[in-house]
Amino acid sequence: MVRIHVKAASEEQQFLYSCSCDSSIADLADAILEIYNLQAWIQALCVHVRQYLLTDAFRENCAGVADVLDRTLSEAGTYASKEQVLHQSYLSYAAPELHKDVQLIWAGKELLRGKRLCDYIGGNEKTKITIKLKLGCEDLENRMVPNVQEGC
Repeated sequence: MVRIHVKAASEEQQFLYSCSCDSSIADLADAILEIYNLQAWIQALCVHVRQYLLTDAFRENCAGVADVLDRTLSEAGTYASKEQVLHQSYLSYAAPELHKDVQLIWAGKELLRGKRLCDYIGGNEKTKITIKLKLGCEDLENRMVPNVQEGC
């Protein structure tokens, strides 16, 4: 299995992914973007729930629930953090949205969707590479994370 260290424009948005060197670039791009989206949603959800729900008034009225919710948010935030790369943990994926214009950049070149990963890195299954994500012509850092409105 090829070990891929995926980095986005933001330092916090990075993770490890593992796949076969025979994988198509289109499948690889879709899977990597699904994981990126999941990671972004978890991080945004943690920030918004802490900001809007875990207020002092809520903690006073529902102390037990607030503690459980705070602990769960901490675990979710840790699972989606860049620290997982240091511990060499791989993330699984779920698909909140798909983008067909995502670009995978490796060694200064775009990995084209019509090719296979082995066309770029060869047939060695023990290869380790670092890929940078770009969404169209813009870095993913410029992409807006959906806001959770107060009171929802």
